[in-house]
Amino acid sequence: MTERRFVEHLPDLISPEEYAGDPGGRRVRVRIRITAEGVEVLGDAVRPEVLERLLGGVEPAAIDQMLCG
Repeated sequence: MTERRFVEHLPDLISPEEYAGDPGGRRVRVRIRITAEGVEVLGDAVRPEVLERLLGGVEPAAIDQMLCG
């Protein structure tokens, strides 16, 4: 089962201007990095439920999530 951790900050991959330019809410950005701890996947989406479905499909051990953008 995936652990959810609420954090104070995550890097933005989508700028405020891009949110305004996507009224349909389809924009999603993902950054994948190899770290000493393993693979890190950082995502940002206009509609969080889209990103949650994407990340849930890979069954990560933990998801860090902000409560507000």
